[in-house]
Amino acid sequence: MAIIEYDRNAVLEYAGRWANSRNPEFYDFSGIGGDCTNFASQCVYAGAPIMNYTPDLGWYYISVNDRSPSWTGASFFYNFMVNNTGPGPFGEEIPLRLALPGDIIQLSNENGEYYHTLVLTSVRYTIFGRRYFVSAHSRDAYQKSLASYNYASLRCIHILGARTNDLSEGN
Repeated sequence: MAIIEYDRNAVLEYAGRWANSRNPEFYDFSGIGGDCTNFASQCVYAGAPIMNYTPDLGWYYISVNDRSPSWTGASFFYNFMVNNTGPGPFGEEIPLRLALPGDIIQLSNENGEYYHTLVLTSVRYTIFGRRYFVSAHSRDAYQKSLASYNYASLRCIHILGARTNDLSEGN
């Protein structure tokens, strides 16, 4: 299995293009639970275009009725990304201060339930420290300040790359 580099520029271009609209190739889940993790998955796919078609435990989207739970569910997305040893993207949980544009941020409520998935689209350094800006669906946002969100805690998923079964890629 070969590893390919995660194309963070492709992620940021995709987020810029689709943060305030919808790619017609994907169903819009806004009215039925939210579209945030679907959008984050699309962004990650732009930067690591390899799906994992493992039933139930993979990360893929074929249609609204044929997709993995990790494509659209925040907790399933996290579990896939940090535990994936097969094809597709993989990452690790890191502190926010180490996050890079193209990484994923998830927000939790007071009960520890992660309910919102965001794409980190820029980090700005000011005299007051780092400022983080995100893009998301459900409540559409492009380059919105992370500080403007209300949440109990967050976790960051640093995408490291993607594995492919094609040994000719990534070398």
